[in-house]
Amino acid sequence: MTFLKTTFQYIALVSLMLTSFVSSANPPKEIFWEDLIPQGHMQINTQAQANHEGSEQNWVQPDLNAPVVKALDGKSVSLPGFVVPLEGDSEVITEFLLVPYFGACIHVPPPPPNQIVHVTIKGGVPIDSLYDAIVVTGVISTQTWSGEIAQVGYTMKAVGVAPFEL
Repeated sequence: MTFLKTTFQYIALVSLMLTSFVSSANPPKEIFWEDLIPQGHMQINTQAQANHEGSEQNWVQPDLNAPVVKALDGKSVSLPGFVVPLEGDSEVITEFLLVPYFGACIHVPPPPPNQIVHVTIKGGVPIDSLYDAIVVTGVISTQTWSGEIAQVGYTMKAVGVAPFEL
C-alpha cells in the first residue's frame, strides 16, 4: 500500500510540474496596433503626416490623452513595428520606441501615446537597419513614459527581437 501511495504521489508531482511547465511555456499573444486602442475609442490617424503630406502648420497633433487597453497590462505579447532608437551604442540598442510606421516620432508629430511602446531590452539587441520592420516579444505594461520626442502609453520589457516577416 505504501508503494502505491508513493507512486501516486510521484505521478501527481510529475503531472503538476509538467502542467506548470506547459502553462508557462505558452507562446506570447500576437497583437497588432489596433489592439492597443480600446474598443469604441475614435483615434485620429497621423500616419499620413509621416509621408510629409501638407505643411507643418496643417499637421494634426496627437491626442495626448489617448486611452490604453488595461487588460493588456502584464501580458506576454509580440508586436511588429519600427524602431526609434533612444539608448545604445554603435553595436546594440538597449532602449527604443516601437512605433506602427516608419518615420513616426522623427520629423512629424508622434502618434498618440497608445500607439507608441517604450521598449527596454537587457543586454541590448543589434538592429541591422532602422528601415526594416521588426517584431518585439516581451511583457507589456500600461505604465506611461515620457521623453523628449514622445509621450508613451505602453512600456515593454523585451525578451526578444526578430525581423518582421509576412
